[in-house]
Amino acid sequence: MATAKFIRQLLPGDDYGDPLSTTGTQVPQRIGRLVSEVQRERPSAVRELGLGALQAWQALSEAQGRGRGNVDVAIMFTDIVGFSSWALDVGDEAALELLSQVAAAEDTAISVHGGNLVKRLGDGAMAVFRAAQEAVQAALQAQRALGQIEVNGHTPALRAGVHLGRPRRVGGDYLGVDVNIAARVGEAAKGGQVLVSESAREALDPEAFKFGRNRRLSATGAPRDLSVCSVSVR
Repeated sequence: MATAKFIRQLLPGDDYGDPLSTTGTQVPQRIGRLVSEVQRERPSAVRELGLGALQAWQALSEAQGRGRGNVDVAIMFTDIVGFSSWALDVGDEAALELLSQVAAAEDTAISVHGGNLVKRLGDGAMAVFRAAQEAVQAALQAQRALGQIEVNGHTPALRAGVHLGRPRRVGGDYLGVDVNIAARVGEAAKGGQVLVSESAREALDPEAFKFGRNRRLSATGAPRDLSVCSVSVR
């Protein structure tokens, strides 16, 4: 059994032993649920070999262009600039109050513009939208709302990044290089700034938005030719 498990770890594709990877509705995920149930309480070589075959099939499908997202999704990442150092100074009660108000403002902006909150990441969030314009509008609305928040004399500054791509959905989460790109774009933004990737910019209406100068973004996990720019409402 140990040998079978070791071999499966060397295979490409998702680790279908992880419950998250079998919570979706696609064919590999449904099969993964069935296979992973085989002797769940007592690991077996049969189970490991079954999951290994599924991994190999899924990896081959992706190599042939199947199994990945086939619809454009606008991915937005946000976080509060300087939150950690501020929280250390003011303590847990004030920090939690600020996070609560920020989350409420973000949730409203995401909902109003038709987005879905994927997850919260400490003082930040990841959300997805059907279009880049909706994602940018949500980010800008959230930033305006945060300008009205004050806790212990502090008004938070939100930075955001938006990228348009085709990530693969796994359960309630999204995975893939496009998610990594969106995260890197968000990390490169300054407080009160929304940065967009080139693919997101191309999908935005130039009559509705103003764009800053393009610049090359060098970041781990992102393409070498990744270009970003700031965006604001005209």
